[in-house]
Amino acid sequence: MVGDPRKPDGNSRMFPAPRIIAVGEAALTIEFGDAVDARINDAVLALDAVLSDAPPEGMIEAVPTYRALMVHFDPLVTAFEGLRALLQPLADQAVAMGGQGAVGRSWRLPVAYGGPHGVDLEMLSARHGVTPERLIELHSGAAYRVYMLGFAPGFAYLGGLPECLATPRREDPRLATPAGTVSIGGAQSAVTSMAVPSGWHLIGQTPVRSFDPKGEAPFLFEPGDHVRFQPISADAFDTIAQRVARGEFQLLPDVTP
Repeated sequence: MVGDPRKPDGNSRMFPAPRIIAVGEAALTIEFGDAVDARINDAVLALDAVLSDAPPEGMIEAVPTYRALMVHFDPLVTAFEGLRALLQPLADQAVAMGGQGAVGRSWRLPVAYGGPHGVDLEMLSARHGVTPERLIELHSGAAYRVYMLGFAPGFAYLGGLPECLATPRREDPRLATPAGTVSIGGAQSAVTSMAVPSGWHLIGQTPVRSFDPKGEAPFLFEPGDHVRFQPISADAFDTIAQRVARGEFQLLPDVTP
């Protein structure tokens, strides 16, 4: 196994105390650190869970990111100073809770690597001085953590990419990439949820839909989940894609982390 989604991706840079900063007149952000780090993200998700269970008066929604939680509120109901006084002790408590690690679901996602499903695989292999087979082995052998959803509905940003595969993003972003694309950008990997522009490097594709706006749970992944990739053949990709289109395939969480 390469990597562990429960461990930091780098040196932990958690702030001595969470910082609560006004963002205009109708939002604030609670910053826990300045790095892509599992412990920092755990604290973000811990506070998000607390506010989801018991939202303060006037709160509209909370949006978790890698290192901070943005809270949108109605300025006609509440104000920044009052919310800051309420949220500071909760944020401090989330730091202590976050050190225990996020308890998320585990997924094993089927991926067809290379060819039409991963047009950058050969180029990336040559760049890193490995065979395509070795790159697939390294990428699929790692354990990933869903740090956040963003950019597009259900787009999953993953930490845990082996350091040897880190690659700067493309200088000429593509105007469109297919839904389900598995890609590398910088020190991260990602799973796209819909056709989107992208400067990331495309190495594979999953036939599983990670965003279904008509479903009871529109998003397959949630922040704090853990993901492993299971290489499959192009034929297996087509078979699963057909079953998905007919509504006959449902990916369930893995029973083991």
